[in-house]
Amino acid sequence: MKQSTNSLFVIKYILISLFLILTETCKAQESLVKIPKQAGIYSAIIPGAGQVYTKKYWKVPIIYAGLITSAYYFKENHDLYNLYKETYLNRIDDNNTDNLDYSNTDLITLTDFYRRNREVSALLFTLTYILNIVDASVSAHLFDYDVTEDISLHFQPIYMAKENANGLSLSIKL
Repeated sequence: MKQSTNSLFVIKYILISLFLILTETCKAQESLVKIPKQAGIYSAIIPGAGQVYTKKYWKVPIIYAGLITSAYYFKENHDLYNLYKETYLNRIDDNNTDNLDYSNTDLITLTDFYRRNREVSALLFTLTYILNIVDASVSAHLFDYDVTEDISLHFQPIYMAKENANGLSLSIKL
């Protein structure tokens, strides 16, 4: 009974936190200036929330795809690492009840392989999470950056009658 009450409290806490953060995000989206620190904090709390804050909605599925994929491979590699490690340790203790067709050297090789893959998956998860925060902050910095379509450079020949000279006029329109 205490376990279900405790888990119910945690679920309520998470839902209330999400509601408050998303409500604040909706209020903040109305302004034209986005605060980079706020975007970074949003993404640190909930991955992708900073991208929603800066109106880069298309990035959210990419972030979650990276996080979910790396977490999946972390779990899979961790399970296989534990299987081969426990099998090897059981064989050392003269407990040959496993049904694996691997020699002891193969088990050592597989253990090392899956440990390395587990570590790489953890690193990729961490990098994806950090990149999510950095991306939200940079997007907030560049949110109000004016990128106009009419950036042009014009050359025009000119004649200066007073000096009786020809020239070239250069004008840049930003």
